[in-house]
Amino acid sequence: MDQQELERMVEAILFAAGEGVPAERMAAAAGVAVEDVRQAADSLANRLNFQRAGIRVIRLEDAYQMCSAAEFCEVVARALETRKPPRLSAAQLETLTVIAYYQPTTKAYVEQLRGVDSSYSVGALLQKKLIEEAGRLNVPGRPILYKTTPAFLRTFGLESLDELPPMEKPGEEAQLQLEDPPEAPS
Repeated sequence: MDQQELERMVEAILFAAGEGVPAERMAAAAGVAVEDVRQAADSLANRLNFQRAGIRVIRLEDAYQMCSAAEFCEVVARALETRKPPRLSAAQLETLTVIAYYQPTTKAYVEQLRGVDSSYSVGALLQKKLIEEAGRLNVPGRPILYKTTPAFLRTFGLESLDELPPMEKPGEEAQLQLEDPPEAPS
């Protein structure tokens, strides 16, 4: 299969799927190497960006998804009569941050870090499909583990979790100040 035909195949799969499709899955369906599918998907994404097409191909970790171009989001929303998704409250954003950085993690760990009950926030994030269950921890009580979803990456414009900004550790600033004491006036 030549590169142009592979690009057309990726385009057809992504259009039909309506959600992210792993490169491995497309490669298996086409009987080609995963790297060939990645190159075709990246080439398709670059071509659509260069042409300033109304659709784009975005990468979400090792999956690809077709979506409308960001500059048309308002008109698409009006045309499809969709409402803007509700904003995240401060508590939900804080809960989501803990899960994103410490995933997979339990609600109890989120509550321990936040210092407050997080049941409502976890439930709201599950409903908004920004987090999902990721199994159970192998300890007494078998608490549910949570992790972020591809919708989280898409919502925050990330290709992978590696793009999250580095987390500032508590007390890090104070340590830096102690290591570089101010000079005494002369």
